[in-house]
Amino acid sequence: MITVTIYKDSGQYAGFTARGHAGYAEEGFDIVCAAASALTINCLNSLEAFTEDSFRGEEKDGFVSCRFPQELSEQGRLLMDSMVLGLTDIENSYGKPYIRIEIKEV
Repeated sequence: MITVTIYKDSGQYAGFTARGHAGYAEEGFDIVCAAASALTINCLNSLEAFTEDSFRGEEKDGFVSCRFPQELSEQGRLLMDSMVLGLTDIENSYGKPYIRIEIKEV
């Protein structure tokens, strides 16, 4: 299962982690894993390309992590909202055996 944890501090995004593999299908054919990976990595790439927001990110097989040392800009919040919306839609469509989204106040 993929577990995505969205970290918030007083309602503001503080970062996120995504870990695990969906197990929906064989490696290379797992559309749940591919979709979650595309959304999380695209969010990081978009934050870097389209905003001045700073973040510390890490990526390796089955793991993506991002922390925001400062409050995000309006554009950064929109990108994070978009990622969360997409991941939540995947969770609603495929179910918790494959992906789970959680929001944690830090």
